[in-house]
Amino acid sequence: MSSLPALNPEITFDDWLTGERVSPDQRTEFVSGEVFAMSGGTAEHNAILTNISGQLWSQTKGRRCWVYASGMKLRIQQADAGKYPDLMALCGEQAFHDERRDLLLNPSLIGEVLSKSTEGDDRGEKFALYRRIPSLRDYLLVSQHRVLVELYSRESDGRWILGSYEHLADRIRLESIDCTLALDEVYDKVDFCSR
Repeated sequence: MSSLPALNPEITFDDWLTGERVSPDQRTEFVSGEVFAMSGGTAEHNAILTNISGQLWSQTKGRRCWVYASGMKLRIQQADAGKYPDLMALCGEQAFHDERRDLLLNPSLIGEVLSKSTEGDDRGEKFALYRRIPSLRDYLLVSQHRVLVELYSRESDGRWILGSYEHLADRIRLESIDCTLALDEVYDKVDFCSR
């Protein structure tokens, strides 16, 4: 999903969160006092997200791991931000902002499905914000226009290493949650010709 121009500049994080909880059908994102409206996703975007979350869900079944697609909010305390990543996952203890359990603090994996309108932000400003989350180990970027998945993985020294996958036979190892993504399944039922 893409972010649109800022609405109601200079509000607090708590003000933003109250608004999100009162009107959950109108999602916005928050960064340092500014609120940004979000647009919806395409059929391809939703198919990819469903395919990825399905693979991860089945591989984490029976383990203390959680996979959240689209609806879970993320609090980036180090950047005074609130986001709605397309996908988040973690294994181990979950940390939430409060007892409502609708604002995750500690994902180890974040994934975004790229569109022409969001790609620059997902690679740039959004990734810069996400890198400030101490628990984050893997950042997954998935194209909806062609077979291309990029995985940024954080090394023990803090450096980020990029892996790029462009073939349906490729398999992507997600060390942060001990899972493997099959690209032929990521792109199942995705129609590149209709675009």
